[in-house]
Amino acid sequence: MKILQVLLALSILILIHELGHFVFAKMFRIRVEKFYLFFDAGFALFKFKPKNSDTEYGIGWLPLGGYCKISGMIDESLDTEALKSEPKPWEFRSKPAWQRLLVMSGGVLFNFIFAIIVYIGIMAGWGESYISNEENSIYVNELAYEMGFRNGDRILKFDDYTPERFEMLQADMARQTARKATVLRDGDTVNIYLDQNRIGDVLNTPGMFDLAIPFVIDTVPPSSPNHDAGLSGGDRITAIAGHPIEFLQDSRSLLADCKGRTIDITVVRDADTLQVPVQVDTAGRLGIYTSIPGVKTREYSVLSAVPAGIRHTFSTIGGYVQDLKLIFTPSTEAYKSVGSFIAMGQIFPEAWDWYRFLNILALLSIMLGVMNLIPIPALDGGHIVFTLYEMITGKKPSDKFLTAAQMVGMVLLLGLMILAFGNDIGRLIR
Repeated sequence: MKILQVLLALSILILIHELGHFVFAKMFRIRVEKFYLFFDAGFALFKFKPKNSDTEYGIGWLPLGGYCKISGMIDESLDTEALKSEPKPWEFRSKPAWQRLLVMSGGVLFNFIFAIIVYIGIMAGWGESYISNEENSIYVNELAYEMGFRNGDRILKFDDYTPERFEMLQADMARQTARKATVLRDGDTVNIYLDQNRIGDVLNTPGMFDLAIPFVIDTVPPSSPNHDAGLSGGDRITAIAGHPIEFLQDSRSLLADCKGRTIDITVVRDADTLQVPVQVDTAGRLGIYTSIPGVKTREYSVLSAVPAGIRHTFSTIGGYVQDLKLIFTPSTEAYKSVGSFIAMGQIFPEAWDWYRFLNILALLSIMLGVMNLIPIPALDGGHIVFTLYEMITGKKPSDKFLTAAQMVGMVLLLGLMILAFGNDIGRLIR
């Protein structure tokens, strides 16, 4: 299921991106020779050419992308045969710089527009749910503990930045390259000074800040072994088998030691403290649902979802740009977090979930768009930079220079791909 979702997501996003180039090329009457999903590299799995059309459409056998081959343009195919003849009116190189700029920007533009449309649909269909950071506390892993954070801390600020969403705390800390975290601990405000040399560890250690969940009962389902134990919604469990606990996470090791046994738990109900005998199942669970604190939901009409989707898209773009800045800063070691299709597959759920799939699809569309703006010659960003240079100076780079630049860009992209696969393989081994 994960593999199928990755292939479906990539296929959709590649088609959207290449469609952007295709639409602008057709708009300016530039001939498009090929429009392919995946690379054919010698042969295609499927291809056809409509009657009275200059474009061949097809599906290649190598699922590492796709392409839109535009006449008179030096692209990743490095096919320079057509450049040996005089420019034709229908070729890319014959068009004004502003038209060529729009053709090269079309893929990125379509990726961002697609993300906006998807987010608008999500907002209108499901609304927006998130865990607020305003009144929630953290439950830390080993790295967070080493950096000075403690269970029950409530993070107020990273430097002067006030985080809103609990699930974004770790990303916010890395993106802000924060030097100080201000937390509320046992009623006092405490400053934690952050070692900048640990940014790489922060980026490569997921789960620094889990939500510290008070063990408050929401419901006891009929299938639970403790359905008739006398537990009620709102009860807070404060001790298990005589061991005090503060958060749900504290109970896991205690319950694991009591598998299949009947034990006493301490429950606070309103102003009363009760001792209740309960059954622990063979998996080390009580069979109850707990309340999740601080969940906020915003509902949108179709009309109000439009600005909300646009805001969310540009906020996500800004966050990903900050991530790229960290990746290209060697001292942060953020490059170790770069991943390939293997890492991409890990973020998809094991069962089909429309909400999660669409959220991931919109995020990947933004990532693809931003990545293509990097000024590497083999990417759209490289072509955009050369075209802007021409528009500013009035001097067009030679075909020989563009071909050499394209080759350099392909080498850089190959190196990036090797880094991504190497990181993924290393993570799998670890």
